[in-house]
Amino acid sequence: MGIFGGLFGGSKNGEEGNSSNIPWVPLTSIEQLKEIKLASKGRPQLVFKHSISCGISRMMLNMFKSGYDLEDGQMDMYFLDLLAHREVSNAVASEFGITHQSPQLLIIKNGEVVVHDSHGSISNINLEQYV
Repeated sequence: MGIFGGLFGGSKNGEEGNSSNIPWVPLTSIEQLKEIKLASKGRPQLVFKHSISCGISRMMLNMFKSGYDLEDGQMDMYFLDLLAHREVSNAVASEFGITHQSPQLLIIKNGEVVVHDSHGSISNINLEQYV
């Protein structure tokens, strides 16, 4: 990894979401959306849509990681790499009736998005409020 990758949190393979204490589940297929909707009836589901080529997205991911303070099992946390899985991102927008943004955070309960925001507003979402 080059000097800028180290400074700005990049990785060679784009899996920067997997390097934190957050128990990320990679969101890589459209079929997982059915699982997310079903699981959301028992506990909240979170989707973090991230573009590895976007500095704002990387900054928001790092801010999210540093402020993350949930206990294990309170939410399922899905990480969507937009560049690798654009078709999944499009399906998220269609399935949940939201406009695609990057970065974007969604919280799903009882099969519906209860809150979503993008860019700098992601840091305003209080996860504990939705547990």
